[in-house]
Amino acid sequence: MNDWAALDRALAVMASSGSTEVREDGEWFAEFSTLHCEFHHDRVRPLVHLWSAERNLTRSVLRIREQTGDYIALEVHRFGCNTPGKLEFLRTDSPRAAARITRDEFRGRLQRVLAEQFPDAAIGPLTASPDLEHSLSGVYVRGRMHEGSREWAVIAVAPGETAAAVEGILTSGILWLDCTRSRALTRGVEGLRVFVPEGSSARLLELSSALSSSARVEVFEFRDRCNRVQKMAASDEGNVRCWLTPKREVDAALAEARDAIAGIHALALHLPPAGDGIGLRFIAASNEVAICFRGLEFARWSRDGIAFGLGDRRERLADESEPALDRLVRQLDLYRHSLATKTNYSLYRSAPEQWMETLVLEDPTRIDAQLDPAFLYSQLAALGAGERGVIDLLGVTRRGRLAVIELKATENMQLPMQAVEYWLRVRRHQRNGDFERYGYFAGKQLDAKPPLVYLVAPALRFHPSADTVLKHLLPEIQVTRIGLNENWRRGLKVVFRD
Repeated sequence: MNDWAALDRALAVMASSGSTEVREDGEWFAEFSTLHCEFHHDRVRPLVHLWSAERNLTRSVLRIREQTGDYIALEVHRFGCNTPGKLEFLRTDSPRAAARITRDEFRGRLQRVLAEQFPDAAIGPLTASPDLEHSLSGVYVRGRMHEGSREWAVIAVAPGETAAAVEGILTSGILWLDCTRSRALTRGVEGLRVFVPEGSSARLLELSSALSSSARVEVFEFRDRCNRVQKMAASDEGNVRCWLTPKREVDAALAEARDAIAGIHALALHLPPAGDGIGLRFIAASNEVAICFRGLEFARWSRDGIAFGLGDRRERLADESEPALDRLVRQLDLYRHSLATKTNYSLYRSAPEQWMETLVLEDPTRIDAQLDPAFLYSQLAALGAGERGVIDLLGVTRRGRLAVIELKATENMQLPMQAVEYWLRVRRHQRNGDFERYGYFAGKQLDAKPPLVYLVAPALRFHPSADTVLKHLLPEIQVTRIGLNENWRRGLKVVFRD
């Protein structure tokens, strides 16, 4: 027999004890300490009422399913619902972070939306718990759904998550699909269904076009603030536009910038061919030129003059500020040196991919002997979907086959998909004849075969998930992984080629 008075006292203790969560049917509802609570047990069927300025919940209590000092589970009845539910009060070590609360709320909302919009499907439990073994982040909600003899892996990202979380969902989705298939016992897994915020599917549709038929992907966008979803057509991929800056414009801007800095003593000392260290990079979005020291931007040229400084701290170059520029260049030369003995300084460790890029530019045959050193373009801009994508290096083999080279100095599970995104855009330019039209690879006969892809990183810095992602790509995307020596700043050496 239920002791309602004792339950009333236990709820009062949990409400005042600090970190206690309230859940309904497994979905997070609120922190107990933020709620008012009334428990009416002087009636035929006890009633629990929880409310705050943002939330309100009233349930009839059928029985106490479980009760300990840290946990209470009640079987409850929701008005208008035929089946009983479960209301839980769970004491935790500390309050949940706001982001975690949002994800749990989203998980419950997604469960209801999928049940409503896929009435013939059985929706399995959804989770947002991290799975470190399979490199699955708690940022994404994932699960499965069954439609007759077919099963789908499901992954979703909540509106309000960062742009990086949305951009990274396809990599995590492939890992979840692979994990789901490895666990499937009675039925095959048809493919992957991906759910993203409204207006964010264009890039995802573009990337999914590079996946093999075995990784069947369907993309959905949330509508009406997550209360329904809409399947996005594969043809929407064509909405992603990309283009190139004509090479003559790039060359003209670089020539102007070089002439402008040649008369500045601090810069001229390190400007090739007389010196070493300073390189120029065209910024397509602004028609400006970045002035870099072993890849690290420390100044920028425009037709209005030169501004220098690290990060957001910039000042205009004038006669009175030239000594400050001279001091900055001397610091860069001292601390950003391949033979520096103290490697924990920020100037040494900043912009590692850009430093690595300068070394590859010096001699791309260190990466692969078949690359033609006469044609290698740095940070060639490809604009798409209103954003600027950057190809680290775009080159060509001695036989005329295009080569996309993606560089990473640290472990990054997004490396394969970032390279694939660049490959897709290069392939589109190649098919359209844009490289010849805009003056790139002048005098070189380009092969019509799809571009090669090189993933270049220190040998121990390839993320373990890379193999899983790469096996789901189209066969025409030929990828070579180049593992470098850990002390690559002192000279590039290939440790392995895969």
